[in-house]
Amino acid sequence: MDLSAARKPIKPYRILIADDHEIVRRGLRVLLQNREGWEICGEASDGMDAVSKVLQLKPDLAILDIKMPRLNGLEATRQIMQNEPQTAVLVLTIDESEHVFREAVKAGAKGFLHKSEAARSLKDAVESIQRGQQFVTSQNWDRPVDGRIHDRNPGGLVEVGRNRLTPRELEIVQLLAEGKTSKEVSALLGISVKTTETHRSNIMRKLNFHSVSQLVMYAVRNNLLRMPQEP
Repeated sequence: MDLSAARKPIKPYRILIADDHEIVRRGLRVLLQNREGWEICGEASDGMDAVSKVLQLKPDLAILDIKMPRLNGLEATRQIMQNEPQTAVLVLTIDESEHVFREAVKAGAKGFLHKSEAARSLKDAVESIQRGQQFVTSQNWDRPVDGRIHDRNPGGLVEVGRNRLTPRELEIVQLLAEGKTSKEVSALLGISVKTTETHRSNIMRKLNFHSVSQLVMYAVRNNLLRMPQEP
């Protein structure tokens, strides 16, 4: 009996890459594609596309830029954890602030890697997550990604009394702050214009805002948008 013929092929470790810059996606692909046993199964250019492709392709790992249009990496991570929890998430960021790290942990990310370290540490990060371990960039804090982080919330997502914004409201905040109209938001989210307007009114009431400019500043402070000076 030919035992080699009876062996089942080893299932590849399937990875999805999401970043709104094509050159970044290409660079990440180059870093990972030649590793035996790994397969790049898809790419996404924004957060909504990333969530959709995770649900469609069911990769083992999704590598997400933290600041993407339409849906940022934190909210995309939350949605992936809610709908496809078997997919691990590795967050990429240029932001070294502690509250971004803590929000990524709360969202369910298994790894947190600073983009400046990607060339030398991306493979290590993926290997760690593949083994069921967690990974934190060396530029960050000497602490495990275990969710047991003191919730001091210094500058993190703004708590508005008991009325912290819901995930759907945060999606709408980001889209409105990016300059989308209510009609465009409705089309992107698959909801009616009336529902969008209701969410918008609730958001403004919860935050006690009276203008879109206030909403934009809120989105910037809470890392929902890519800052203009970033590449």
